[in-house]
Amino acid sequence: MTQDSRTRTIAEAAAATGLTPHTLRYYERDGLLLEAVERASSGHRRYTERDLAWIHLLTRLRATGMPIREIREYAELVREGDGTEPRRLALLEAHRDAVRAHLAEVQEHLATIERKIDVYADRLGSGAPVPEAAAG
Repeated sequence: MTQDSRTRTIAEAAAATGLTPHTLRYYERDGLLLEAVERASSGHRRYTERDLAWIHLLTRLRATGMPIREIREYAELVREGDGTEPRRLALLEAHRDAVRAHLAEVQEHLATIERKIDVYADRLGSGAPVPEAAAG
């Protein structure tokens, strides 16, 4: 298998991850990747499947609100290797707990919105006017 068949250009990696080339370069520059991205003889970046899998995890962590500094810390722990698993676990558990708390809060907000929708639907279905206090 040639290098080109196992790696992707930055444009291909961007398409595969849903990120921009600029963001991929930022992740590399800011120490968020596990290792330096391979370079072709031309100097162009070549992303491996391992790189893409890691980037996928980074995007999930970011999408769930993990701060860049914590992602950087997690990446540093992974790079350090054996012996850092308890600290990695603690970081991920703390983030999971924060995500769960946020989900519970969003579910409460959604329930309020659904109650308001029910008020409008009930009143509009019966032809009765919707008082501002009930609609608000």
